[in-house]
Amino acid sequence: MPGWRVPGAYLRIVGIMALPSAHPSPPPGAAPPLDQPQAGPAPAAALPLAPPHAGAGLAPARARPGPVSGQVFPSEPRGLGGRRRTYALVATDLDGTLLRAGDQVSARTRAALELARGAGARHIVVTGRPVPGVRGLLARLGYDGIAVCGQGAQVYDAAGGRMLSALTLDRETAATALGKIEAETGALFAAVDQDGTDGHTLIEPGYRMAHPTLPARPVPHRDSLWERPIAKVLIRHPELTDDELAAAARSVVDGLATVTMAGPGTVELQPLGVTKATGLARAAAQLGLGEADTLAFGDMPNDVPMLRWAAHGVAMANSHAELLAVADEITVSNEEDGVARVLERLYG
Repeated sequence: MPGWRVPGAYLRIVGIMALPSAHPSPPPGAAPPLDQPQAGPAPAAALPLAPPHAGAGLAPARARPGPVSGQVFPSEPRGLGGRRRTYALVATDLDGTLLRAGDQVSARTRAALELARGAGARHIVVTGRPVPGVRGLLARLGYDGIAVCGQGAQVYDAAGGRMLSALTLDRETAATALGKIEAETGALFAAVDQDGTDGHTLIEPGYRMAHPTLPARPVPHRDSLWERPIAKVLIRHPELTDDELAAAARSVVDGLATVTMAGPGTVELQPLGVTKATGLARAAAQLGLGEADTLAFGDMPNDVPMLRWAAHGVAMANSHAELLAVADEITVSNEEDGVARVLERLYG
C-alpha cells in the first residue's frame, strides 16, 4: 500500500470516510453515547462557534503565561466583542482526564459532553492507548466518533471499526534507540505496541504493564518484539523514575524518535515528530476544523503538545507539573468531573 516515509516512520493512509453528523438515538432510558448528537435541532445559533481554521497543520507553540497558582477557574475565554468563547471541537485525553477510576465516565460528564454537542461541538478522544487496547473500552462507553490513539500515531473511526491513518516506528530505528538509551542508563525492560487494529502489546521478560486492564503477550526475548510493524516502544527502568528515564532517553535519541512520558510507568518512544498534537491535527482536518476551534483537556506530559496546539488548553488538578506549566486553565480532578465543570461553564 502506498505510504509516505519520514525519518524513522512510515505513514499508511488506510482510508478516508465521511462521518455522519447524526446517529440513531439510544433506547429509552439508556445513557447517551459519548459522541452521539442529540436528536432535533441544535441550538448552535445561541452560542456562535469559532470560525473553522483555514489549515490543519501545526501552528508554532504559543507562549503560555500559565494559570495563576491555586486558581481553578480563571476568567472565561472571550471571543470578539467580549462574548463568551465556545469551541467547535472538544478534545479529551482518557486516563486521568475523562475517565474516573475503573475506566468509567460519570453521568455528569456524559451530560456535559451532550451539552457541548447540542451547541454544535464535536468530541474527539485523544489517547496514548493503541487501537486494540482502547477499541473495547470505546464500544462499552458508546463512543462512535474519531479517536486519536497510540500517542497520535493512529487515527481510528470507532463507528466503522477501521483505521483512517497510521504511522509506524521503523523497527531498526527502534532497536538502535533502545541501544543508545541502555548505553546511557543501563539495562531496560521493553515492550511494543504492534501496528494495526488487531496488533498485540508484546512484553519482553522483566517488563511490567503499568495499566492492569490492558492485555499483553509475553515473548521469550527482545528480538521477538520486532516480528511485525510497530506503532511505539514502551520502556521501564528498574531504578530511575519516569521523569529521569524520559530525560535520559531524550538526551540520546534526538533525531531517531519522539520520547514521551504518558503516566506512571509509561515512558514511550514514538515515530519521530509524532505527538498527540499531530494526530489531533489530522483528525480535526477530517472534520474541517483546526487548532483555533479546539478546546483540549489532559493530565500528563504527553498532553503538552496537544494543549499547546489547541486554542484553549485545560489541565486537570491531578496533572503532572509539566502540563500544569503550559495550561491556560486548571480544572478540578478527573474524579471530581473536571471536564464536565468546564464544559458546563462554556456551553451551559
